[in-house]
Amino acid sequence: MIDQHIGVQEYRKRREALLRSLKGAVGVVFAGEGAPPLVGRWTPHQHFYYLTGMKAEHGAAVLFDPKSPDPTNRCILLLKPRDPETEAWEGYRESISAELRAKTGFDRIRRTDLLPRLLLGAARRSKRLACLHPFSTHKAPVSPDLAVFREVAHRIVGVSIEDQTDLIPSMRAVKSRAEQGLIKKAIEATSAGLEAMLARLEPGVNEAALQTVLEATFREQGGTGAAYNPIVGAGLNSTVLHYNDNDRVANDGDLLVVDAGAGYGGYASDITRTYPVSGKFTKRQREVYSIVLKAQEAAIRAIKPGVEMHEVDAAARGVIEKAGFGDFYIHGIGHHLGLEVHDATPLGPLAPGHIVTIEPGIYLPDEKLGVRIEDDILVTNAGSRNLSAAIPKSVEEVEAQMKRARTR
Repeated sequence: MIDQHIGVQEYRKRREALLRSLKGAVGVVFAGEGAPPLVGRWTPHQHFYYLTGMKAEHGAAVLFDPKSPDPTNRCILLLKPRDPETEAWEGYRESISAELRAKTGFDRIRRTDLLPRLLLGAARRSKRLACLHPFSTHKAPVSPDLAVFREVAHRIVGVSIEDQTDLIPSMRAVKSRAEQGLIKKAIEATSAGLEAMLARLEPGVNEAALQTVLEATFREQGGTGAAYNPIVGAGLNSTVLHYNDNDRVANDGDLLVVDAGAGYGGYASDITRTYPVSGKFTKRQREVYSIVLKAQEAAIRAIKPGVEMHEVDAAARGVIEKAGFGDFYIHGIGHHLGLEVHDATPLGPLAPGHIVTIEPGIYLPDEKLGVRIEDDILVTNAGSRNLSAAIPKSVEEVEAQMKRARTR
C-alpha cells in the first residue's frame, strides 16, 4: 500500500512539517479521481503521493486541521468506502484498523464520506482555508481544493481563502538523502541503458530499436522503465526538441540525440547525450558539440545556493551567443527533477538539496544537426555536484565509449 523506497516515518515527517507551515490554516490534498486505465497505471496527484507514499487509492485525501483540540485529528487520511463489487475488478483493499494505521503512519483514518462534516468543523475553528494544489489557468478546471473551499466559504461566515500553493513545492524541491539515493539509482540505470544502446548503434539501425534496448535495460537494472517518453532522434530529428516518433533509420554521418531517463522507486532521472552514428564526430559536429559542452559547463559552474535559474541560463546562453548560435538555442536551461521529470518548482532561488537539470542545446535544421547535453545537478551548501558526471560527454570520452561498446 505504501511505497517502501521511502520509509513511513519520512512520509509522516513531511506531513508534520506541512501542518506546522500552515500556521493554523486548514488544508486538503486530494489524490484525484479515476479508474485504472487500459494502458499504464492510474497515478495520484504527486502532492498526495509525496505526503503519503500511496499510489492506488483514487478518491483519497489528506485533511490538515491544525486547530483540532484532539492532536490525532490534526492530520487525517480519508479513504473511499470499501465496495466489494468494485474491488472484485480493481483489487482488494484493507479495512481501517490498527495495522493499517501503522502501515500508513496516520493516527487517524476515516472514510471520504465524512470529509464534508470534518471540513465544516475545521473551517469554523480556523476561519482560514489554504489552497495547496497548484492553481489552474483560466481555461482549465478550478483546482480541487479551491473548488471545495469556495463551496465551504458560501456556507460559513468570515472564512478566508489563502494562496499557500508554494508550501508543498518548496518541500518537494529539497530532496532528502533517501530521495537523492533513488535519483542516483535512476541515473545509474540510465547510464547502463545508454551503454547497452551504444552496442546496437550503427548506420542503418532504427531509432525504435535503440529505444527498446534503453527501456529494457532500465528495467533490468531495477528501474520502473522510462520516467518519460524517450527521445531518440537522428539527423533532422536531432533538431526536434520533443521528438517522439522514434521510427527513422539512423544513417552514417548523422548525429543521434538521446534524451532518456529511467525511473526508480518513484523518482526520475533525465539525461541527454549526443552521439555520432559513425562513431566519430565530423569537424562541424565537433565544433557545435564543443560549444554546447562549454555552455553546459559554464551553467553548472554558476549553480549555487541563492542563484536564480535565469542566471544559470544566462551563463550558458552567453557562451552560445558569443559563438554566433544564439538564435539556435531555443529553450531554457533546465528544470527541477524529482517525483516528476518536470518536478514541482518553488518560488525563489536555488537552495541546498534542490536537483535541477542543465541542458543547453544548439539546433540547426538546415544542416540536420542538433546537439543537446544534459546532466542532473544537486545543489549543495558549497555549490553543486553533478550526479551524472560518470556518463561520458567530452568528444574524446564519447568516441572512446562508442568504440568500446562496438567491440564487445
